[in-house]
Amino acid sequence: MPTDGSDGALVGAKRGIDLATTADAIVHVLSVVDTSEADAVSSVLEREDTEQRATVEAEAETAVDAVASLARDRDAELEVTTATERGTAFRVIDRYVDENGIDAVAMGTKGLTGLRRVVLGSVAENVLRTVGVPILVAPPDAEDTALTEETVENVLVPTDGSRGAAAAVDWGITLADAFDAMVHALYSVDTSRYPDRMEPDEVLTTLDQPGRGALEMVRERATEYGVSVTGTVATGPPARIILDYADDEIDFVVIGTHGRSGLERHLLGSVTENVVRNADVPVFCVPMDGD
Repeated sequence: MPTDGSDGALVGAKRGIDLATTADAIVHVLSVVDTSEADAVSSVLEREDTEQRATVEAEAETAVDAVASLARDRDAELEVTTATERGTAFRVIDRYVDENGIDAVAMGTKGLTGLRRVVLGSVAENVLRTVGVPILVAPPDAEDTALTEETVENVLVPTDGSRGAAAAVDWGITLADAFDAMVHALYSVDTSRYPDRMEPDEVLTTLDQPGRGALEMVRERATEYGVSVTGTVATGPPARIILDYADDEIDFVVIGTHGRSGLERHLLGSVTENVVRNADVPVFCVPMDGD
Protein backbone atom coordinates (compact mmCIF):
# COMPACT_ATOMS: atom_id res chain seq x y z
CA MET A 1 0.00 0.00 0.00
CA PRO A 2 1.83 3.13 -1.18
CA THR A 3 0.90 6.19 0.89
CA ASP A 4 1.75 9.85 1.22
CA GLY A 5 -0.59 10.47 4.13
CA SER A 6 -3.18 12.22 1.97
CA ASP A 7 -6.89 11.50 2.17
CA GLY A 8 -6.79 9.81 -1.23
CA ALA A 9 -3.97 7.52 -0.18
CA LEU A 10 -5.81 6.60 3.01
CA VAL A 11 -8.87 5.56 1.01
CA GLY A 12 -6.69 3.19 -1.02
CA ALA A 13 -5.09 1.88 2.16
CA LYS A 14 -8.46 1.21 3.81
CA ARG A 15 -9.69 -0.80 0.86
CA GLY A 16 -6.35 -2.63 0.69
CA ILE A 17 -6.67 -3.51 4.36
CA ASP A 18 -10.11 -4.92 3.57
CA LEU A 19 -8.58 -7.27 1.00
CA ALA A 20 -5.65 -8.20 3.23
CA THR A 21 -8.03 -9.08 6.05
CA THR A 22 -10.17 -11.23 3.77
CA ALA A 23 -7.13 -12.99 2.30
CA ASP A 24 -5.19 -13.19 5.58
CA ALA A 25 -2.27 -11.51 3.80
CA ILE A 26 0.77 -9.59 5.02
CA VAL A 27 0.35 -5.82 4.73
CA HIS A 28 3.27 -3.81 3.33
CA VAL A 29 3.01 -0.03 3.76
CA LEU A 30 5.40 2.07 1.64
CA SER A 31 5.98 5.82 1.59
CA VAL A 32 8.18 7.31 -1.13
CA VAL A 33 9.73 10.75 -0.94
CA ASP A 34 9.45 11.41 -4.65
CA THR A 35 12.56 13.07 -6.06
CA SER A 36 11.54 12.95 -9.74
CA GLU A 37 10.55 16.62 -9.83
CA ALA A 38 13.72 17.58 -8.00
CA ASP A 39 15.92 16.33 -10.83
CA ALA A 40 14.87 19.32 -12.93
CA VAL A 41 15.62 21.80 -10.15
CA SER A 42 18.77 20.39 -8.62
CA SER A 43 19.73 23.78 -7.23
CA VAL A 44 16.80 23.56 -4.85
CA LEU A 45 18.03 20.24 -3.54
CA GLU A 46 21.52 21.63 -3.10
CA ARG A 47 20.08 24.22 -0.71
CA GLU A 48 17.96 21.70 1.15
CA ASP A 49 19.53 21.41 4.59
CA THR A 50 19.67 18.43 6.91
CA GLU A 51 16.75 19.68 8.97
CA GLN A 52 14.51 19.91 5.91
CA ARG A 53 15.45 16.42 4.81
CA ALA A 54 14.73 15.12 8.30
CA THR A 55 11.31 16.78 8.19
CA VAL A 56 10.44 15.11 4.90
CA GLU A 57 11.55 11.72 6.15
CA ALA A 58 9.55 12.22 9.36
CA GLU A 59 6.44 13.00 7.32
CA ALA A 60 6.95 9.79 5.36
CA GLU A 61 7.30 7.82 8.59
CA THR A 62 4.13 9.41 9.92
CA ALA A 63 2.28 8.42 6.75
CA VAL A 64 3.25 4.74 6.97
CA ASP A 65 2.64 4.62 10.72
CA ALA A 66 -0.89 5.95 10.21
CA VAL A 67 -1.73 3.17 7.74
CA ALA A 68 -0.05 0.54 9.90
CA SER A 69 -2.22 1.67 12.81
CA LEU A 70 -5.34 1.40 10.65
CA ALA A 71 -4.40 -2.15 9.72
CA ARG A 72 -3.74 -3.21 13.30
CA ASP A 73 -6.93 -1.56 14.51
CA ARG A 74 -8.85 -3.50 11.88
CA ASP A 75 -7.25 -6.84 12.76
CA ALA A 76 -4.68 -7.13 15.53
CA GLU A 77 -3.41 -10.37 14.00
CA LEU A 78 -2.49 -8.81 10.65
CA GLU A 79 1.25 -8.85 10.01
CA VAL A 80 2.33 -5.34 8.98
CA THR A 81 5.64 -4.23 7.44
CA THR A 82 6.52 -0.56 6.85
CA ALA A 83 9.16 1.12 4.70
CA THR A 84 10.15 4.62 3.55
CA GLU A 85 12.33 5.27 0.51
CA ARG A 86 13.47 8.10 -1.76
CA GLY A 87 13.25 8.05 -5.53
CA THR A 88 10.77 8.25 -8.37
CA ALA A 89 7.54 6.99 -6.85
CA PHE A 90 6.34 4.52 -9.48
CA ARG A 91 9.83 3.10 -9.99
CA VAL A 92 10.31 2.57 -6.26
CA ILE A 93 6.89 0.91 -6.02
CA ASP A 94 7.72 -1.37 -8.96
CA ARG A 95 11.06 -2.35 -7.43
CA TYR A 96 9.53 -2.93 -4.00
CA VAL A 97 6.90 -5.22 -5.53
CA ASP A 98 9.58 -7.31 -7.25
CA GLU A 99 11.94 -7.49 -4.28
CA ASN A 100 9.31 -8.37 -1.70
CA GLY A 101 7.13 -10.86 -3.54
CA ILE A 102 4.08 -8.60 -3.43
CA ASP A 103 0.87 -10.20 -4.74
CA ALA A 104 -1.23 -7.05 -5.18
CA VAL A 105 -1.03 -3.28 -4.70
CA ALA A 106 -3.78 -1.04 -3.27
CA MET A 107 -3.64 2.69 -3.82
CA GLY A 108 -5.80 5.81 -4.10
CA THR A 109 -6.34 7.80 -7.27
CA LYS A 110 -5.40 11.13 -5.72
CA GLY A 111 -2.41 12.14 -3.60
CA LEU A 112 -0.25 15.09 -2.68
CA THR A 113 2.04 16.77 -5.22
CA GLY A 114 5.13 18.93 -4.97
CA LEU A 115 8.89 18.73 -4.71
CA ARG A 116 8.94 17.26 -1.21
CA ARG A 117 5.94 14.93 -1.35
CA VAL A 118 4.94 11.64 -2.89
CA VAL A 119 3.10 12.26 -6.14
CA LEU A 120 0.86 9.25 -5.58
CA GLY A 121 -2.09 10.38 -7.66
CA SER A 122 -0.01 11.40 -10.66
CA VAL A 123 1.95 8.14 -10.72
CA ALA A 124 -1.07 5.84 -10.43
CA GLU A 125 -1.26 5.40 -14.20
CA ASN A 126 2.49 4.74 -14.44
CA VAL A 127 2.13 2.11 -11.74
CA LEU A 128 -0.69 0.51 -13.74
CA ARG A 129 1.55 0.38 -16.82
CA THR A 130 4.70 -0.93 -15.13
CA VAL A 131 3.89 -3.02 -12.07
CA GLY A 132 3.32 -6.66 -12.95
CA VAL A 133 0.79 -7.55 -10.23
CA PRO A 134 -2.90 -6.67 -9.84
CA ILE A 135 -3.60 -3.19 -8.53
CA LEU A 136 -6.66 -2.12 -6.57
CA VAL A 137 -7.34 1.55 -7.29
CA ALA A 138 -9.78 3.22 -4.91
CA PRO A 139 -11.44 6.55 -5.76
CA PRO A 140 -12.33 9.14 -3.09
CA ASP A 141 -15.96 7.96 -3.21
CA ALA A 142 -14.82 4.59 -1.81
CA GLU A 143 -13.96 6.20 1.54
CA ASP A 144 -16.90 4.61 3.35
CA THR A 145 -17.41 1.60 1.09
CA ALA A 146 -15.80 -1.31 2.90
CA LEU A 147 -14.90 -4.42 0.91
CA THR A 148 -15.95 -7.15 3.31
CA GLU A 149 -17.93 -10.36 3.06
CA GLU A 150 -20.82 -8.54 4.72
CA THR A 151 -20.87 -5.63 2.25
CA VAL A 152 -19.70 -6.99 -1.12
CA GLU A 153 -22.50 -8.57 -3.13
CA ASN A 154 -21.78 -7.79 -6.78
CA VAL A 155 -18.49 -7.85 -8.71
CA LEU A 156 -18.35 -6.53 -12.28
CA VAL A 157 -15.97 -8.36 -14.64
CA PRO A 158 -15.82 -6.84 -18.16
CA THR A 159 -14.48 -9.21 -20.80
CA ASP A 160 -13.64 -9.20 -24.49
CA GLY A 161 -12.53 -12.83 -24.57
CA SER A 162 -8.86 -11.84 -24.87
CA ARG A 163 -5.94 -13.20 -22.90
CA GLY A 164 -5.80 -9.98 -20.90
CA ALA A 165 -9.46 -10.27 -20.00
CA ALA A 166 -9.07 -13.96 -19.09
CA ALA A 167 -6.57 -13.12 -16.35
CA ALA A 168 -9.02 -10.57 -14.94
CA VAL A 169 -11.85 -13.10 -15.13
CA ASP A 170 -9.88 -15.56 -12.98
CA TRP A 171 -9.14 -12.87 -10.39
CA GLY A 172 -12.72 -11.61 -10.47
CA ILE A 173 -14.12 -15.06 -9.81
CA THR A 174 -11.57 -15.74 -7.06
CA LEU A 175 -12.43 -12.47 -5.31
CA ALA A 176 -16.17 -13.04 -5.72
CA ASP A 177 -15.70 -16.47 -4.16
CA ALA A 178 -13.82 -14.94 -1.21
CA PHE A 179 -16.59 -12.40 -0.63
CA ASP A 180 -19.44 -14.81 -1.44
CA ALA A 181 -20.57 -12.38 -4.14
CA MET A 182 -22.13 -12.64 -7.60
CA VAL A 183 -20.04 -12.09 -10.76
CA HIS A 184 -21.53 -9.79 -13.39
CA ALA A 185 -19.80 -10.61 -16.69
CA LEU A 186 -20.09 -7.81 -19.26
CA TYR A 187 -19.26 -7.82 -22.97
CA SER A 188 -19.69 -4.51 -24.81
CA VAL A 189 -20.23 -4.25 -28.56
CA ASP A 190 -18.88 -0.95 -29.89
CA THR A 191 -20.54 -0.60 -33.32
CA SER A 192 -18.70 2.69 -34.00
CA ARG A 193 -15.51 0.71 -34.70
CA TYR A 194 -17.05 -0.87 -37.79
CA PRO A 195 -17.20 0.53 -41.35
CA ASP A 196 -20.24 2.69 -42.19
CA ARG A 197 -21.04 0.38 -45.09
CA MET A 198 -21.95 -2.37 -42.66
CA GLU A 199 -25.57 -2.42 -41.53
CA PRO A 200 -26.11 -2.20 -37.74
CA ASP A 201 -27.83 -5.57 -37.68
CA GLU A 202 -24.88 -7.08 -39.55
CA VAL A 203 -22.44 -5.67 -37.01
CA LEU A 204 -24.48 -6.96 -34.08
CA THR A 205 -24.77 -10.38 -35.66
CA THR A 206 -21.01 -10.44 -36.30
CA LEU A 207 -20.19 -9.66 -32.68
CA ASP A 208 -23.00 -11.40 -30.83
CA GLN A 209 -21.52 -14.87 -31.19
CA PRO A 210 -18.02 -14.04 -29.83
CA GLY A 211 -19.68 -12.00 -27.09
CA ARG A 212 -21.81 -14.93 -26.01
CA GLY A 213 -18.74 -17.14 -26.21
CA ALA A 214 -16.77 -14.82 -23.92
CA LEU A 215 -19.61 -14.78 -21.40
CA GLU A 216 -19.93 -18.54 -21.52
CA MET A 217 -16.23 -18.84 -20.67
CA VAL A 218 -16.83 -16.71 -17.58
CA ARG A 219 -19.86 -18.79 -16.67
CA GLU A 220 -17.90 -22.04 -16.92
CA ARG A 221 -15.06 -20.70 -14.77
CA ALA A 222 -17.47 -19.37 -12.16
CA THR A 223 -19.29 -22.69 -12.02
CA GLU A 224 -16.02 -24.44 -11.17
CA TYR A 225 -15.78 -22.23 -8.07
CA GLY A 226 -19.45 -22.46 -7.20
CA VAL A 227 -19.81 -18.72 -7.80
CA SER A 228 -23.10 -17.24 -9.02
CA VAL A 229 -22.79 -15.43 -12.35
CA THR A 230 -24.91 -13.37 -14.70
CA GLY A 231 -23.89 -12.22 -18.19
CA THR A 232 -24.79 -9.21 -20.34
CA VAL A 233 -23.98 -8.16 -23.91
CA ALA A 234 -24.38 -4.38 -24.26
CA THR A 235 -23.97 -2.00 -27.19
CA GLY A 236 -21.81 1.12 -26.92
CA PRO A 237 -18.29 2.38 -26.14
CA PRO A 238 -16.71 -0.05 -23.63
CA ALA A 239 -15.70 2.54 -21.02
CA ARG A 240 -19.13 4.15 -20.93
CA ILE A 241 -20.88 0.77 -20.79
CA ILE A 242 -18.65 -0.38 -17.92
CA LEU A 243 -19.09 2.85 -15.95
CA ASP A 244 -22.87 2.87 -16.43
CA TYR A 245 -23.13 -0.74 -15.32
CA ALA A 246 -20.86 -0.11 -12.33
CA ASP A 247 -23.23 2.61 -11.13
CA ASP A 248 -25.96 0.01 -10.60
CA GLU A 249 -25.27 -1.75 -7.30
CA ILE A 250 -21.74 -2.91 -8.24
CA ASP A 251 -19.30 -3.01 -5.32
CA PHE A 252 -16.08 -3.14 -7.35
CA VAL A 253 -14.82 -3.78 -10.87
CA VAL A 254 -12.17 -6.30 -11.95
CA ILE A 255 -10.69 -5.43 -15.35
CA GLY A 256 -7.69 -6.44 -17.46
CA THR A 257 -5.03 -3.89 -18.32
CA HIS A 258 -4.51 -5.33 -21.79
CA GLY A 259 -6.89 -6.59 -24.47
CA ARG A 260 -7.05 -7.13 -28.22
CA SER A 261 -7.61 -4.47 -30.85
CA GLY A 262 -8.88 -4.68 -34.40
CA LEU A 263 -12.27 -5.26 -35.97
CA GLU A 264 -12.85 -8.54 -34.18
CA ARG A 265 -12.07 -7.40 -30.63
CA HIS A 266 -12.34 -4.39 -28.38
CA LEU A 267 -9.10 -2.97 -27.05
CA LEU A 268 -10.15 -3.65 -23.46
CA GLY A 269 -6.87 -2.39 -22.05
CA SER A 270 -7.29 1.02 -23.68
CA VAL A 271 -10.39 1.78 -21.62
CA THR A 272 -8.95 0.72 -18.27
CA GLU A 273 -7.48 4.14 -17.48
CA ASN A 274 -10.78 5.79 -18.41
CA VAL A 275 -12.62 3.47 -16.05
CA VAL A 276 -10.08 4.03 -13.27
CA ARG A 277 -10.36 7.82 -13.61
CA ASN A 278 -14.14 7.92 -13.59
CA ALA A 279 -15.45 4.99 -11.56
CA ASP A 280 -17.06 5.70 -8.21
CA VAL A 281 -16.19 2.22 -6.92
CA PRO A 282 -12.80 0.53 -6.50
CA VAL A 283 -11.28 -0.92 -9.67
CA PHE A 284 -9.06 -4.01 -9.48
CA CYS A 285 -6.71 -3.87 -12.49
CA VAL A 286 -5.18 -7.17 -13.57
CA PRO A 287 -2.20 -7.46 -15.98
CA MET A 288 -1.94 -10.32 -18.42
CA ASP A 289 -0.13 -13.41 -17.16
CA GLY A 290 3.52 -12.95 -18.03
CA ASP A 291 3.35 -9.12 -18.24
